[in-house]
Amino acid sequence: MDLIFSAEGRSWPLRLTGDAGRTRRALLSALPMRLQLHTPKIAGSHIYWHAPFVEDLEGATHVLSATAGAFIYWPVRQFLEITFAPLQAENAEITVLGHLDAPVAGIAELAATLKHDQGRRVLDGTLGRSDGVAPEPSALTLLPQDIVAARKALWAACPADISGITTSRAIMHPAGPVFTAESEARVLHEFLWWIRAERGKDEAVRRQAAALALDKAATRLRDFCHMEETPALLFRLKAAMGEGHAFDALIDEAILVAGRVGAWLDLLIPWNDLNEAFRAALDGRRAA
Repeated sequence: MDLIFSAEGRSWPLRLTGDAGRTRRALLSALPMRLQLHTPKIAGSHIYWHAPFVEDLEGATHVLSATAGAFIYWPVRQFLEITFAPLQAENAEITVLGHLDAPVAGIAELAATLKHDQGRRVLDGTLGRSDGVAPEPSALTLLPQDIVAARKALWAACPADISGITTSRAIMHPAGPVFTAESEARVLHEFLWWIRAERGKDEAVRRQAAALALDKAATRLRDFCHMEETPALLFRLKAAMGEGHAFDALIDEAILVAGRVGAWLDLLIPWNDLNEAFRAALDGRRAA
């Protein structure tokens, strides 16, 4: 079965292969998918976007073994990625979903544009089935409907308190609040994945750990970064941890929220410009 990935007026076919049936079903049920592309900060030669589902590792391929053109899912970071060259050193295992059914040069060109433009503009894209078949209706959830509705709204559009965080020109603004908010959301997202992985452990302890993590991140976003709407959803999830809802579903919901918050914040940051400025400052210091 083929998928079609499109961005910047171009399209590329992706062929699904392998035995990752569980992750493939989650992916297909989320299609068609609107997405925003992100430039990598560490591993290098890939483009990625955030997956609107939570699935465990399947197949366990080391990320450095992914060949150019691999289409992968990276649990914990919750990325869907297309590689175009060997990645830089990183120690992690991923799920291989398929491969690019076209020359990798086009993705490499897109990645170069993305590297230059992230933080200046958002590069949108789409992912859909080539046969146009619509997904089956998703299963009903027993989670609080206000949380589900807020999560869907968060995935559909960037909240105003995130998109507006770059407008302040107070001392060390907007860099201070943006970097603080992005790091808080990213660490929260990763920690919630850690809690999720502790299946079979004391559920009350896991609920308390998740609630504390949500409370800490929400407080930082509200009190240090001057945000309101986004931390309110995190506080709501914190409260839900003590309301007796099914924990497996609730922790997945919290992961989806934290990951999307971090993704919107990441898109605000001109990473390449910052890295070039950092290099220049370090090189200038050495020269002096």
